[in-house]
Amino acid sequence: MLKKIQQSIDNLYSEMVEIRRYLHQYPEVSFQEFKTAQYIADFYEKLNIPYERNVGGNGVIATLKGGKPGKTVALRADFDALAIQDEKDVPYKSKNPGAMHACGHDGHTATLLVLAKVMKEYQEDLVGTILFLHQHAEEETPGGAKPIVESGALDHVDAVFGNHLWATTPLGTIQTRNGVFMAGTDRFEITIKGQGGHGAYPHETKDAVVIGAEVVSQLQNIVSRRVDPLKTAVITVGKFAAGNTFNIIADQATLIGTVRYLDTEIQSIVREELERVVKGICLANNAGYELNYGVGYPPVMNHEEETKLVFEASQQVSEVQSAVEVAPQMGGEDFAHYLNHKPGAFFFTGAKIEGQNYPHHHPKFDINEKSMPIAAKMLIGAYFAYQEKNK
Repeated sequence: MLKKIQQSIDNLYSEMVEIRRYLHQYPEVSFQEFKTAQYIADFYEKLNIPYERNVGGNGVIATLKGGKPGKTVALRADFDALAIQDEKDVPYKSKNPGAMHACGHDGHTATLLVLAKVMKEYQEDLVGTILFLHQHAEEETPGGAKPIVESGALDHVDAVFGNHLWATTPLGTIQTRNGVFMAGTDRFEITIKGQGGHGAYPHETKDAVVIGAEVVSQLQNIVSRRVDPLKTAVITVGKFAAGNTFNIIADQATLIGTVRYLDTEIQSIVREELERVVKGICLANNAGYELNYGVGYPPVMNHEEETKLVFEASQQVSEVQSAVEVAPQMGGEDFAHYLNHKPGAFFFTGAKIEGQNYPHHHPKFDINEKSMPIAAKMLIGAYFAYQEKNK
């Protein structure tokens, strides 16, 4: 049956592209995906597949119960966009100013919707139950996965699999790993409270820019001098805002950044040392500060057996040229919440357009649409491998 399903997926490739390009033209950012959620719900309505709306927020979960007994497995696709202006010169360019599918979630959604349409045809012969899990707000903490888990909507699920179309990896490549696959992602905001004044009289001020610059510099020493060299951590200050004009010393500076880690012990060390650095520098400069540290997504921890099933599934997809175990990625994903709740695995499907090197979250980001049927075949292949393993 798997070969027939794969052929059916190929037969609907043009519809998959059509859906993806429609969604690409009408992106909605995290927690604002109301029309996208309605589009997804309407699709399942036409297929006559039962679904739930507003799961954990804007989430949509459709349930296809097979004609034969088996396990219940969730297949997940996220559907939010980013607050980025689309700079591509393509017919399907975003029509919503300041919003863009710059991470491939439109492709994830098209992949899962068409897979659902295909599997509806095979419902009577299907072993077990598929949950088509359409998740909102992956891009912005606290994310959509956590409230979906907390809603209890997945309590009856036996396993969960997810895919990310990966635009920097060649088409035909599958990447994943057992254990920690993607990093935990925290966010911090530091406000330096100095004393402003005229640029000609710095001795009468507490220069928030100078203090902030020292903080940025010393934060890098946490990774190089406080974290075990055999461990991994990243501290990035992505925003430094201070001052209004060239000849006035700023009284306040704001630093916003991210911490990435692969295990919670390192997270604790970095968090403690970060506050120590800020407190010490501000004390030395007789300045005040405010530190807000927000714990974000935990690391994505793939389960061993389910990871093996992803590799098994790859062997049944002719378009997959290589399936490799890669080093942990320092990007984050709230799919981690599903894996903390249920067994499962997350994997990348290569979606690189030859000749383009635009990374995720770039204004000219795009995907090779031929990756979508590969992802669909991988997801359903993992589903069948899980059913076979647990029958």
